[in-house]
Amino acid sequence: MPKRFYKFKLLLDENMPPRQRFPRLNSRFDVKHIRDDLNQAGLKDPPVYELAKALNRLIMTFNGNDFKGMVDQSTKTGVINISQNLRNDQIDTKLTALLTKSSPSALFGKFTDLTGETEV
Repeated sequence: MPKRFYKFKLLLDENMPPRQRFPRLNSRFDVKHIRDDLNQAGLKDPPVYELAKALNRLIMTFNGNDFKGMVDQSTKTGVINISQNLRNDQIDTKLTALLTKSSPSALFGKFTDLTGETEV
């Protein structure tokens, strides 16, 4: 029996490009940008984590190491670290593939590295 599709809710960190740069991701998942959609520019990482937790959203960021120590605090969010060496179209493809094949328990409460797509 095929796995049921889960529509993840994502929160793009301030350092990420606007969500419109990721058309595949936007068409399949609920994507919000912390600065552009939620008008929360300038937040430090702990409040970003708390906001993601309150909204039950996974955090997508280029500075995952800043969030690494927080991921075990809650199963209501998780962090996906994205390599800055990837182009936007590569991020769009790889992130969509990762989310499509993952269950919520595989990503929430965990730190995931997009480039290697393995949990750390």
